[in-house]
Amino acid sequence: MAPKVTAAMTSTPEHLTMTHKLRKPLVEKLRRERINTCIEQLKSLLGPEFLKQQPDSNLEKADILEMTVCFLTQLQLQNQQQRNLLNSVSKLQTASDENLREDDLFPLSSTVQTSTTKDNSALWRPW
Repeated sequence: MAPKVTAAMTSTPEHLTMTHKLRKPLVEKLRRERINTCIEQLKSLLGPEFLKQQPDSNLEKADILEMTVCFLTQLQLQNQQQRNLLNSVSKLQTASDENLREDDLFPLSSTVQTSTTKDNSALWRPW
């Protein structure tokens, strides 16, 4: 018959430190693999940018991260400039639409008022 492992036996300090010592290298290896995978994905996503900078060099992880930060900063700046441009265009369009609406609603108002005032003074009055 095999000995039974009870909860009291698995929670001893020696057992916890042994479990931690056995798991720590495995957890660290998985963490490094995740980091390396993500860096390789960044490198493949930004491939053309890397070729512009250093076409035939072997890039370190730090280089890849720095180039990614620079690229994202430039992209963010371009997006902000586009947003500013769109905002100014929409403001101009809104202003021109308001001017058109006033002219469309009352196209003859200024000419009618001036002509009626001139016509009233030039009316023939028999008295």
